[in-house]
Amino acid sequence: MVYGKWLDIGPVDQIEPGTARTLPVEGREELAVFRTMRGDVFAVVNTCPHKQGPLSQGIVHGNVVTCPLHNWNISLVTGRALGDDEGCVPTIPVKVDGGRIFLLRDAVLNPETRGEAPRAA
Repeated sequence: MVYGKWLDIGPVDQIEPGTARTLPVEGREELAVFRTMRGDVFAVVNTCPHKQGPLSQGIVHGNVVTCPLHNWNISLVTGRALGDDEGCVPTIPVKVDGGRIFLLRDAVLNPETRGEAPRAA
C-alpha cells in the first residue's frame, strides 16, 4: 500500500530479529529487508557486489550481513563491503511507524534514486 512517498510493505513482526525477507520489484530484481537483533530495519538490493550472492540468506550480526557465498561482510547502513573487500550494494531508505515497515517508494521503483556508498579509490 502506498502512502505518499512511502510504500507500506507490512508489519515489522513479519521479520524475525536477525533475519531478512525478500521483496521482488517488478520482475527486475529483489530487495532484502533485514531486521537486526536490536530491532533496526534496513533494506538493500539482494545481491552481493562480489559474486551476486543472495544477501538475504546471509548471517546478520549487528548492522552487518555476511554473504553466504564467500563471507563478504556488507554494512546494512551504508551498503559498503567491509575489511579488505571493495564494492557496495545500493541501499533503500526505510522507516518503521506504528509497527509497520515503509520503504521510500522512489528508491524502490527507480534505481537512480537509491543510496550507494562511494566505491573505494
